[in-house]
Amino acid sequence: MGLESVAVVAAETSDAGEARPARAAQGQQHWAYQPVARPATPAVKDAKWVRSPIDALVLAQLESKGIKPSADADRATLIRRVTLDTWGIIPTPEEVKAFVNDKSPQAYEKLVDRLLASPRYGERWGRRWLDLTRHADSDGYNTDGTRPNMWRYRDYVINAFNADKPYDVFIKEQLAGDELWPERKDALVATGFLRNFPDEINARDLNLKKQEIANDLTDTVSSVFLATTANCAQCHNHKFDKFTQKEYYQLQAYFVNTSFRDDVTPLSGKELSEFSSKLAKWEEATKDIRAKQDALLKPYIEKAEADRLLGFVPETRESINKPEKERNAYDRWIYHRNLWTMSGRTRNAANQMKEKDKTQYAEYEKVVAELKKFDELKPKDPGNISTATELGHNDSPPTYVLFKGIYDRKLDEVQPGLPAALSGGEAPKIVATATSSGRRTAIANWIASPSNPLTARVFANRVWNQYFGRGLVDTVNDFGKMGQKPVNPALLDYLADSFVKNGWSVKKLQKEILLSSVYRQSSDHREELVSVDPENKLLAYFPRQRLDAEQIRDSLLYAAGLLEEKVGGPSVYPPVPANFDNRNAWKVSDSLAEQHRRSAYIFIRRNTPYPLLDTFDWANPQLVHGRREVTTTAPQALALANSDLVFEWSKALAGRVIREAGESEAARLDRLYQIAFGRTPDKTEKDSLLAFLDKQEKVVANQLATGKKVVAPVGAKDAGAVKEKVDGLFKTLYGRSPDKFERATLLSYLDTQQAKAAKTTDDDGEGAGGAKATGHKDKANPARSAAFVELVHAVVNSNEFLYRL
Repeated sequence: MGLESVAVVAAETSDAGEARPARAAQGQQHWAYQPVARPATPAVKDAKWVRSPIDALVLAQLESKGIKPSADADRATLIRRVTLDTWGIIPTPEEVKAFVNDKSPQAYEKLVDRLLASPRYGERWGRRWLDLTRHADSDGYNTDGTRPNMWRYRDYVINAFNADKPYDVFIKEQLAGDELWPERKDALVATGFLRNFPDEINARDLNLKKQEIANDLTDTVSSVFLATTANCAQCHNHKFDKFTQKEYYQLQAYFVNTSFRDDVTPLSGKELSEFSSKLAKWEEATKDIRAKQDALLKPYIEKAEADRLLGFVPETRESINKPEKERNAYDRWIYHRNLWTMSGRTRNAANQMKEKDKTQYAEYEKVVAELKKFDELKPKDPGNISTATELGHNDSPPTYVLFKGIYDRKLDEVQPGLPAALSGGEAPKIVATATSSGRRTAIANWIASPSNPLTARVFANRVWNQYFGRGLVDTVNDFGKMGQKPVNPALLDYLADSFVKNGWSVKKLQKEILLSSVYRQSSDHREELVSVDPENKLLAYFPRQRLDAEQIRDSLLYAAGLLEEKVGGPSVYPPVPANFDNRNAWKVSDSLAEQHRRSAYIFIRRNTPYPLLDTFDWANPQLVHGRREVTTTAPQALALANSDLVFEWSKALAGRVIREAGESEAARLDRLYQIAFGRTPDKTEKDSLLAFLDKQEKVVANQLATGKKVVAPVGAKDAGAVKEKVDGLFKTLYGRSPDKFERATLLSYLDTQQAKAAKTTDDDGEGAGGAKATGHKDKANPARSAAFVELVHAVVNSNEFLYRL
């Protein structure tokens, strides 16, 4: 090492190791690190507009600029807005009508209470929390292997929002559930928050992998809960925020002993006892067969394990090869991580046998077939839980400041500690348990403390951002010096203070926002504000927002009457386009009900996300996603207009409209608008719609004359005698009525058969052909029906459907 390099190392060591209280003291002056202080409610001129202190705090700023707030949105607009915001789907026409006609003073509050009490609320708001956690059902990197247990964490989050779990408890469960409540399965599942990191499961340098995971946990926790960009200090003192490289690694020390298990049973009590009993019987009955199987696989497994060990770097092999009694905390982490790379070894060994010894493989297949004969004895696999763990020990590996962040260039050892700028010198008490260091419990308690200046502010800002399209602090993941200052600091502190005082209740926080006059304002454009507040930061009117990816898909399905509203369970695989990049890794769910589940339940493969959602700025699961981007691109319009899947939904919606509105075209247009927009079309709109139908009917008639396939509404006949016949058929065959997906499939088949019959008649010069040629508007006119499908498809692709006003 030359003199220049020695000087650099010395400088880094000195700079990283120095606490620098002067810098910490300066950091305390930053607004985000100041204690939350509840502001006084300001006096305002337009006191009648104020429904909550929220309104007074907003109105005071508006009046200081000479701006008046907007009037309330009309009731139909308001219920559509609040339903989309809380449920992620549009309201039904009946729900809109009931609210519009409810003249009681409590009508809107009753609506908000109903929305917040529904399981749909957790599906909507749980999904936004999953954005932050980078939740996915696969690892990422090259292999992108499936994580079969992570849906349990998704369900935990949804259930937590539905139950209005106090946010401080929510934090503790996700960061330290395994330490605090090791006997509770839901608390173990909650630590899936830590497990969500993208991972290269077959990495060969496990020492580097350990450091990468420690960095990830430190950075993610800082960003999600504290809106702090701690990762800047991995390599040097933070250039903008007031904490040092040493403080970064002190923060990291809380997480260095965190390992993960993917094999914890979800069963307990009687269920576990019964499962264990059945499994023991199966094991006893198949003992000899499994012994034969193991004997055949053993040489291939041993060869694979030997090759795998040789593939590791020397430092990794050193920890793996140590006898168990000699392993320290660092070695245990490496050894445990090594076990992950052995997953799938039975399958790989069988494949090797098949390639190298056909005769032996034939014998192996016989053994497998013999084993299958006992499948009836074997209990159904309940799956497993993925959870954090400290491997049953309470000692932790040492943590070092790293020169330039390089994992194998260690400088000074550090102990757990918090950046002085964030903590005010507070040091959380660490209490080890028999099986865990207690470090994550200590930092979870500090983050969830009512006195923490960041936690409540950050979450309240995230909620505000979700409802209004931008946070009071626009940089929702960065409350540091390089982030934006709050546009209304008094309002942010009021929300944070109320949040804590109301028991960290997320629903109470949201209810106050939803009931405010600020939220109820019209979104009509106001030209006079363009020069005064061009970005509407002061909220003189409600900001329009395009629906996000899940809202679009789920609302389309809901409008079509196809949305399956089962809550929870393993992830599902809806259909994908024929040119999907990774069709081999995407096995479409067999059940139509599963294919039409809410978007929150769609399998998330990191490297190949679901195309329709991805097109509409879905959250990238590789990153902490604090706010959905809103882009406007040609592929978005093309995805809706040209997608066979979306067109099928439009056909189902057309069928629903016809079924519910009857034969009158005027009534059908009214019903279509009621379903899609929560209102009826005005005269100009209705005239335009009828003109479109007439024009499109002629186009379709010409296409049909050339032999083009007939397009027809699906489900239009699902009423009266047809419904009775379909129900009767299913009851005769299966002893039950069909579900909506089975009915839709059968009715679609009937429509196809009728279209074929109509074409045959047309070829003979009678019947439907005459109707098509003249544009006669009756129910036997396939051209008119097809034109109506096209109209429905155009309506649900319009901006009014795709925007929340």
